[in-house]
Amino acid sequence: MASSDPLHGVTLETILRELVEKVGWEEMARRIPIRCFSHEPSVSSSLKFLRRTPWAREKVEALYRRGIERPR
Repeated sequence: MASSDPLHGVTLETILRELVEKVGWEEMARRIPIRCFSHEPSVSSSLKFLRRTPWAREKVEALYRRGIERPR
């Protein structure tokens, strides 16, 4: 049975890379005002922060769900 969670099987790195590709770092920093998106952003530094910071990770996942859900 397939999971109803749209993030099932999608890594945090994939979510982050797809968001950066679609909206860019500047827009991500505007929508989710965290330093790792606005000051010298990189995927690796953002992943470190998001893995340690549940509230920030939830915001990134919510942004992904709203804008880039994969078609099923």
